[in-house]
Amino acid sequence: MITTRFSKHLMAGLLSLSIAAPTLAQETTKKADSLEELYTLVKQGRAYDNAENKKREAEFKNNRSQQKKMLKDAYAEMKRQEQISAKLEKQYEVNDQKLAVAQETLQKRLGTLKELFGHITGAAGDLREVMNVSVISAQYPGRTDDIDALIANMSSSVKLPTIEDIESLWTHMLHEMTQSGRVEAFDAKVILPAGETSDQTVVRVGSFNLASNGKYLAYSAENGSIAELGRQPDGSYLSALEDLQNATSGVVQVGIDPTGPTGGQYLSALINSPSLIERWHQGGLVGYIISFVGLIGFLIAGWRFAVLTALSKKVKAQMTSAQPSEDNPLGRIIKIYKDNETTDNETLEMKLAEGILKERPAIEAYLPMLKIISMVAPLLGLLGTVTGMIITFQAITIFGAGDPKAMAGGISGALVTTVLGLLVAIPMVMVHSIVNSRARMITTVLEEQATGIVAEQSSKAA
Repeated sequence: MITTRFSKHLMAGLLSLSIAAPTLAQETTKKADSLEELYTLVKQGRAYDNAENKKREAEFKNNRSQQKKMLKDAYAEMKRQEQISAKLEKQYEVNDQKLAVAQETLQKRLGTLKELFGHITGAAGDLREVMNVSVISAQYPGRTDDIDALIANMSSSVKLPTIEDIESLWTHMLHEMTQSGRVEAFDAKVILPAGETSDQTVVRVGSFNLASNGKYLAYSAENGSIAELGRQPDGSYLSALEDLQNATSGVVQVGIDPTGPTGGQYLSALINSPSLIERWHQGGLVGYIISFVGLIGFLIAGWRFAVLTALSKKVKAQMTSAQPSEDNPLGRIIKIYKDNETTDNETLEMKLAEGILKERPAIEAYLPMLKIISMVAPLLGLLGTVTGMIITFQAITIFGAGDPKAMAGGISGALVTTVLGLLVAIPMVMVHSIVNSRARMITTVLEEQATGIVAEQSSKAA
């Protein structure tokens, strides 16, 4: 039993030894059926491992000798490089001394030319800034390359500009001056407001503006692109641009922006100025009410003027006719006289006065409404202005008064209602006066004819 237990422990130890030796597991594929066979296999594995270790040791010794040789070669190369470095340092010191002498000689020989080159460099820099933002560069791109080379040569300590370089500066100045006074057309790609690119004929007006197809264009100095302005000034300026583009000779009046090369503030102001429709919308709800009331008033005034004009013609026609007609007030007054011709004068006079009173409301209909509209419109305008100012001051209270444009825009919008109220009230007063005078003319004729009839009746009775 002890032998069996010892055999089991020995078998377990040998199995663990066989697992820890990968070389033996790789080389031996035969299974051990007994302890003797297992012992034989382990012995063979140890012999194989010893052979492998000796082989590796021999390779390591061989590599070690090669590494010593490589290390020796590296030390030799380092020493050689150090000698070269020392030689180069001596040469650098010599060259540095020569360079200092050469620079001193250059400064002495330059003399007053150094100051001259400074002025030329400043002038070239100013010209480059002007050319970068000038719309002339849209027709002639890359004009600043020569200027950049000239400035680089002027700023260099080892290279001087040539006479040709300095003359090129004068040439570019002259070209900028001459082109600023010419109107030319050239083909270019134009970016439309929708983002599309179109090949168009662009008209350049000096150094001020670009135009194409009757629209103003903008030149971007950053990327050299030409784009159509999304918002254009009013139609008078655009029609002048079309005349300019279609003209072949002569003089054409066209609006240009003298601040174009430096930002185009005037054109921007024209573009940002709201149109009449936009100003009308600035009035808001009160402005819409004023416009509606004014429209109703003008419609009533037109209708009453047409009615009274037709009625006046009928009254004039009745004055020349002996037969009374009931389609006009005078005819109806004469008919009252015909129906009461046999009555006494006082009764007839009262009958005619009653007839005139009945005719007056139809003749003077809606005239009080016109008068009320002419009085209410400016009051509504004042109401809109006051409410607008309240909103503006509330915004100033919240956001402060740091932006004068925003404050001025709010005040301008608030005053729109006052303008609308006056635009309705002033013509409404005139219209009311005209329509009222036409109505009074008819009633005056009726009163005159009625008085004449009573006077004639009295003379017959006498």
